[in-house]
Amino acid sequence: MSRIVIAGASDASRAQLSRLLAASGNAVFRSCASGGELRRALSVCEDGVVLIAGSLPDILPNDLAQDFGDSFQILLIGRPDVLEACESPRVFRLAYPCPGSAVLAAVEMLTQLHTMRLPHRSREEKALVEDAKRVLMLRDGIDEPEAHRRMQQYAMRNNMKMTDYAAMVLRDEELTGTQK
Repeated sequence: MSRIVIAGASDASRAQLSRLLAASGNAVFRSCASGGELRRALSVCEDGVVLIAGSLPDILPNDLAQDFGDSFQILLIGRPDVLEACESPRVFRLAYPCPGSAVLAAVEMLTQLHTMRLPHRSREEKALVEDAKRVLMLRDGIDEPEAHRRMQQYAMRNNMKMTDYAAMVLRDEELTGTQK
């Protein structure tokens, strides 16, 4: 199941979305009141679906899509002026006010899209990624989510698969480990 992150400046909007999703059996991973909080949550979450209620004072949906669009499906729910200000084709839009059934249908669609985009790794590929994360954790003194985030960001920036980067990390470790 995809992780769902809700963001919005209004406590009432976030609470309403959380209740709607919970009533339909969808768990909310995080609820964020600011762009900074949302960026931190997405870095921990790694992938999933983001619902933005209205606008956030310190981040634009276009910027969010630019930075996280490869890992997250983004739904912006807002008034026409908020929707028009968002130009990114990576952000899905839903005009407010809208019925809860429309929000749930959109979340279902985005969850399915997200699931289809997830890489399907073999057992060997998963083990390769886990081994590379352990190397980064030991070498750099970081925790597992940070190691995963670093690997994911490097792979995205360099247009490569995460498993290819994991193999590169392990080769580098093998080379430097034998030279010590």
